Amino acid sequence: MNMSFESRSMLGILTVAENRIDASVAIAFKDRFRDLVAGHDGDVILDLGQVAFIDSSGLGAIVAARKLLGGARKLILAGLTPAVNKVMTLTRMHMVFPIHANTETAVAAQIDTAQAAQ
Repeated sequence: MNMSFESRSMLGILTVAENRIDASVAIAFKDRFRDLVAGHDGDVILDLGQVAFIDSSGLGAIVAARKLLGGARKLILAGLTPAVNKVMTLTRMHMVFPIHANTETAVAAQIDTAQAAQ
């Protein structure tokens, strides 16, 4: 599973560089996610801008990734393609995950939230 992780202050940005998250890669996605965020204590932005297709197994893998972070940290989705956004809307996952148009708007929103809390 081709994924990369970048740390920006207390935010982690995990980018999925794959066209699909489906049954054939769901376990690899969860394993790679866990490995990449190990040792990172903050919220994680999951950049799905390159993902054109997601099935129920892929959706389950993203939910499992959220659970891996525990209750105190958020998993924020960014850059959803139209097909992935449709899946999130149809399954009402847009009510569960914060979703932003792209990584930069997600970072800005998290910074604004952190500043407002101070």
